[in-house]
Amino acid sequence: MTANRPKSAGMTRRHFLGHLTTSAMALPALQFLGAMEAQAQSGKRPLKSCIVLWMGGGPSQLDTWSLKPGSKNAGEFRPIDTVVPGIQICEHLPTIARQMNHLSIVRSLNSNEGNHDRGTYKMHTGYVPNPTVVHPGFGSVLSYELGSKRPNFDLPHCVSINGSPFSAGFLGMTHAPFDVSASGDIPNLKPPAGIEARLARRLALLNMVETNFIAEKRGQEAIDHKEVYDKTYRMMSSRLLKAFDLKSEPESVKEKYGKNSFGQGCLLARKLVEAGVTYVEVSLGGWDNHNNIFDTLKGGNLPTLDKGMGTLIEDLAQRGLLDSTLVVWMGDFGRTPRINQDTGRDHWPNSWSVVLGGGGIKGGQIVGETDKDGVDIVDRPVGVMDLIATMTKAMGIPLDTQYTTPNGRPYWIVEKGEPISELI
Repeated sequence: MTANRPKSAGMTRRHFLGHLTTSAMALPALQFLGAMEAQAQSGKRPLKSCIVLWMGGGPSQLDTWSLKPGSKNAGEFRPIDTVVPGIQICEHLPTIARQMNHLSIVRSLNSNEGNHDRGTYKMHTGYVPNPTVVHPGFGSVLSYELGSKRPNFDLPHCVSINGSPFSAGFLGMTHAPFDVSASGDIPNLKPPAGIEARLARRLALLNMVETNFIAEKRGQEAIDHKEVYDKTYRMMSSRLLKAFDLKSEPESVKEKYGKNSFGQGCLLARKLVEAGVTYVEVSLGGWDNHNNIFDTLKGGNLPTLDKGMGTLIEDLAQRGLLDSTLVVWMGDFGRTPRINQDTGRDHWPNSWSVVLGGGGIKGGQIVGETDKDGVDIVDRPVGVMDLIATMTKAMGIPLDTQYTTPNGRPYWIVEKGEPISELI
């Protein structure tokens, strides 16, 4: 399957604004552009949704999902049983342990990239950075591929909570991540009181200007720009905006998820996919533990992760949403099996763990294994493109989907990767 993105024919932001300033829409358009171009979006609801829990900094597999008790590289944490016989995880993840029947662990991922920026790029796109093209993140691909199934959906279909570690690349601003904080607040969305009629007139004039500009065949940027404005205007009065509002949630629910940005971000992610958003990414930083790793994790990220992720899986399952919602836990890379002189672990892309569940993924599975010290993969190596292929298949997108980039080069969502057969 091949999709072509129209190429630009001289359209630039400055050129567009030059046309715009000839109309009465100049000032409000600039204000809207400043507010919304940074949060450019697309929106239409597919049959499935995806939530990625992004662990910025590189989480330690030996202190979360693949403990090695008795090894020279074992950390301070002990493994505990989960609800799935034979599967053990870290003692500081008891809530997740009770949901392990819905989740599967891949313990044999080799991502090859031990640099934060390159690792983040590869885990989101499947590709290494290339100076000739900016590859779209998986969330933007889902927006592009699945968004068209609901053309009148009022919300963005690619939402990033607590920061955007990826971009839409050549797919354009329409499919870029829409950034919000864990509170769900959207700055500058509501116009000042009393200008509704004037705003409507100006937006009508803007629509005429943009339609004429697009007719000049100035390229995809003009089309994307108009779609962003149209979506923004619909969002301003949409009943679906309540999906961003956590104030209506009971305090007991907020407490269960965790009263922190990650926990509340997971709650917001549940509300968004329940409303029909295609892709939501929730970030939890603080995993770059080169020193004092055990005290840092025990007193911070592990209990935060446990409450947020564990409650999210339970909540999705109880609401009947888990079968249609793919959940993926991953980060930049893993961490070294060897504990360094500062009681920390360093960057390690060679053999680490990711977790998947929901969306048709088989739960309660372990894929792959490392040796007794957690250094070498001894069973079922998995590459990043295999992970992307698994996610792509779970979301119902053909694996042979191909695009043509703006410079005329072919691009495949999945290149030389195979879905993990044990999971899907």
